[in-house]
Amino acid sequence: MASGLFDSPLSQTQALPADAETRYRAIATTAILAGVFGLLSPLAFVDWWLAVVPAVGVVLGIVAWRDIAARPGEYVGMPLALGSLAVSACALVGGLAYQASAYAAELPPGFERLSYADLQPLEGDPPGSIPDTARAHDGHDVLLKGYMYPGKQQQGIVQFLLVRDQGDCCFGGNPKITDRVLVQLRDPAGIGFSPRICKIAGRFAVRPMVAPGLDGGVLYHLEDAVAR
Repeated sequence: MASGLFDSPLSQTQALPADAETRYRAIATTAILAGVFGLLSPLAFVDWWLAVVPAVGVVLGIVAWRDIAARPGEYVGMPLALGSLAVSACALVGGLAYQASAYAAELPPGFERLSYADLQPLEGDPPGSIPDTARAHDGHDVLLKGYMYPGKQQQGIVQFLLVRDQGDCCFGGNPKITDRVLVQLRDPAGIGFSPRICKIAGRFAVRPMVAPGLDGGVLYHLEDAVAR
């Protein structure tokens, strides 16, 4: 039978659904998100807590992989999902290994780690009480991390307060007496002020004394100290 005038367009129209289905499958949203977190995953090399970024990237990559494999007729983006999964996994492992190495290297030989939690009084004790955990480090070489309490001097600082957090040091608050340590540096040239966290190694001493301008003075000292 001869073809009618509209037979050819109708046949083409009938052929469109299968072609359109192949051509217009959507990229899985989880694959896109995995790609974003994969790009951000090197943040794991900056600090411990940022390892959550590649960890989320790994989870999203796995979810995207499973979604695309389960519904290949609906989703595309498998290379993106697998690539992002690989990048996030490498950044997670590499970042944690780097942070562990840096954590081990920051402690000088023969030194002990000291934290502000060790300096706090026991529950129910007066605010200025010195706990046994602090006295146990008296006279020992320790490494303590904290923030420089800002003053007028910006360079050549040889003596300063090391405080527990930025809320105390950067917004005009008067830190608790157990959250401040008076640091005396070994180098007479001193250091410049920094708003970032500082790692200070020195000889720890429990010695209550009055400090001008600070209500309650200080209880703790780091002497013959160096910045790490």
